[in-house]
Amino acid sequence: MQWEETQKKHVILYPEGIVELNVPSTEILKLCDGAHNAEEILAELEAKFNQTGLKNDIFSFLEVAIENGWVS
Repeated sequence: MQWEETQKKHVILYPEGIVELNVPSTEILKLCDGAHNAEEILAELEAKFNQTGLKNDIFSFLEVAIENGWVS
């Protein structure tokens, strides 16, 4: 994941193309650092955004990220 100045957003670059990330996706990936498990990511983001009920969205994104090799 890197900041793309021309697009003013974080992106994932890989040989097949580019994935533009929205703010929630970026925040999730920032926590995929090997120090947080999925439940900890959920708790941290619900606290950060002062919102509950994010589990399905966060876990669904994590599944896509794993399937695409963005995280392991």
